[in-house]
Amino acid sequence: MIMYGIKNCDTCRKALKWLANEGIDCRFHDFRKDGLEAETLDRWLSAIDPDVLINRRGTTYRKLDDEHKNELDGEGCAAVLLAQPTLMKRPIFEIGGRYVVGFADEQKPALKQLATA
Repeated sequence: MIMYGIKNCDTCRKALKWLANEGIDCRFHDFRKDGLEAETLDRWLSAIDPDVLINRRGTTYRKLDDEHKNELDGEGCAAVLLAQPTLMKRPIFEIGGRYVVGFADEQKPALKQLATA
């Protein structure tokens, strides 16, 4: 399992702690430190609805100009997300070609199931 996020995100820290307590192995990939490859983002965009992937309530989104916000709804979505990966909801879990976005109580059973599959 790979967990994508940023180191100083409270939700990512909670998720890492929960995974450790559950005995689920996970490699953490920090967007800011490790970057984000276009191929990875392309996989996500083909498997995850952009409305699920994009955090439209976060500070990064609110600071975007209208032109970039409009690009998120069209063909420029990947370019904007590559330039501003913190626009995505965190964390993003990748497990054998399957994905879980976010870390709330409703995601925990899916993470357990995918980790043991």
